[in-house]
Amino acid sequence: MATEDDIEKTQPGSRQPSHLDDELGPGAATLHAQDGFQPPDGGLVAWSQVLAGCFLNMMAWGYPSTFGVYQLHYRDTLKLPDAQISWIGSLQVFLAFAMCAFSGRLADAGYVKATIAAGSFLIVFGTFMTSLASEYWQIFLAQGLCTGLGLGAIFMPPLSVINSYFKSKRSSAMAISATGTGLGSVIFPATIQYLIPKVGFPWAVRCAAFVALVISVLAFLMLKPQLRPRRSGPLVEWDAFKEGPYLLYTLGAFLFFWALYFGFFYINAYARNVIGFSTTDSVQLLLITNGMSVPIRPVVGYLADRHVGPINLYAFQTFVLGCMIFAWTGVTTPTGMYVFSAFFGLANGAAQGVFGGALASLTKDPRKMGTRFGMVCTLAGFATLAGPPTAGAIIDKSGGRYLWAQIWAGLVIVLGSLTLAAARCAVTGFKLKVKI
Repeated sequence: MATEDDIEKTQPGSRQPSHLDDELGPGAATLHAQDGFQPPDGGLVAWSQVLAGCFLNMMAWGYPSTFGVYQLHYRDTLKLPDAQISWIGSLQVFLAFAMCAFSGRLADAGYVKATIAAGSFLIVFGTFMTSLASEYWQIFLAQGLCTGLGLGAIFMPPLSVINSYFKSKRSSAMAISATGTGLGSVIFPATIQYLIPKVGFPWAVRCAAFVALVISVLAFLMLKPQLRPRRSGPLVEWDAFKEGPYLLYTLGAFLFFWALYFGFFYINAYARNVIGFSTTDSVQLLLITNGMSVPIRPVVGYLADRHVGPINLYAFQTFVLGCMIFAWTGVTTPTGMYVFSAFFGLANGAAQGVFGGALASLTKDPRKMGTRFGMVCTLAGFATLAGPPTAGAIIDKSGGRYLWAQIWAGLVIVLGSLTLAAARCAVTGFKLKVKI
């Protein structure tokens, strides 16, 4: 079991194990010597990888958040039930997570740029086909299946690359990269929402496809993988689940994502059905929530690196997010809804901003980062697929009331935070003042 001394930084320039060795665990120094792996921890090239990751996060997680706008359009034009339409968005989010095990392993094997090129093509192609689709099955295949596969392909590779360029600033780098999620969550919905009245739905969707194309090309040109590929090795590293901290982290992340999308899927419906918002105003709430998650992510990354530690901060911010959902039960006015959406966006951005950095601190071999992170994300994909339907079933059983669904989501996320805290204790023991 690690002690405080195991996690302390050593003096730079020494032949003793570095701070990165402490984070990665035994064997990291050997890996450095054999492979010549020495993260620069800064510089133009390193930070350009963060910018590339930001661009790709704009698509990987910013694009799916647009579906609330699509859902309103499909409901009005196709006259289909909301539940049937929502399966398109649910499949998209599920594939964005579930594909991570495959794309993560491909990234570890050295196919970073090829994987991103293939994923970007699927996103752009699927979006253009969506603009031409007129039947439900066509939209399901183009937007749900094709685009979802592309989203899952592009998420993991930049995380592996960024992880290889940073050590002491790793959490900050990943948190800044994650700001792309919030930026994309504002840019793509706004593009569709405000262009439909001016140029029509097909061309609004094509404009979003062109934005995605430009972003993906810029990211592809900037990415420069530096780790030696790990060609051999399984798609799933089952031995990782024998490690207590990794197993607990995976369980905590599963609980976190099981309830996370409840807020994003139902904040609009709650505002319309309970508070009395119009459809347009309810979309603005979603934009506020997504926008507020942008500025907080670099802040939590800095705090994780310099003061608190990524796992400590991830567990704490997840607890805060669960408390925010409990606070949602007391919102009864339009003003309160605006205030809640802003603080919910901050809490969500803070929790998700250190998700990657927390797992990176548990990964001993950086060449396995893609595989191990992909495994967590794949399991989280099943959680996101089950979460919104679970909340919907609770709401239906409650006669359209949201209270018990809100309590369910808050309890699940708080339980996830306690499981993450247990993962931290499995590494450090029951010591409060240990940065990890």
